[in-house]
Amino acid sequence: MKAERSAIAPTAVFRDRMLREVPGLRAFSVSLCGSFHKADDLVQDVLLKAWGHSDSFMEGTNMRAWLFTIARNTYYSLYRKRGREVQDVDGMYTANLAIAPSQEGVMDLADFRIALAKLPDEQREVLILVGASGLSYEQAAEICGVAVGTIKSRVSRGRARLGELLGIETTSDIGPDQKAISAMHSRVTVPSLS
Repeated sequence: MKAERSAIAPTAVFRDRMLREVPGLRAFSVSLCGSFHKADDLVQDVLLKAWGHSDSFMEGTNMRAWLFTIARNTYYSLYRKRGREVQDVDGMYTANLAIAPSQEGVMDLADFRIALAKLPDEQREVLILVGASGLSYEQAAEICGVAVGTIKSRVSRGRARLGELLGIETTSDIGPDQKAISAMHSRVTVPSLS
């Protein structure tokens, strides 16, 4: 048969025994937390739990061991919980969690392919060799049978023309458009501290 919890308030003897253990409990909490401030919070939590569950303490057993067990279990429960949480007081992390719609990327890639096809053959070829394949200018020059300076010139002109065709003026024009980014950030509301 399961013992029922009594609604009897803790005795003065229980209180006195518990309070005598506070210095040791605090030292143990500091060793767990590594911080006096966090340890004080842990001790407070432990004392509240112990006080609320005083009826489960068996008289004649070790009060210190009982309190230290509560402290250890409370600490590890809070530790596991903190591992899943991120402190985001100003909403900075939340704002960065927004994801741009994927259909815009598909459309951007289609636009890129069309623009790339409009480039002269020699510019398209060197952009693919240097930009997409990751070859050096020297390697691309060897493959194309031209001077390195010619490859650099073709890459530069090809990039410039590709930018014109795609309407790209600065690097901020690449990726999700500014309207989408602004819309995503406006959905995130940061509570005021006043």
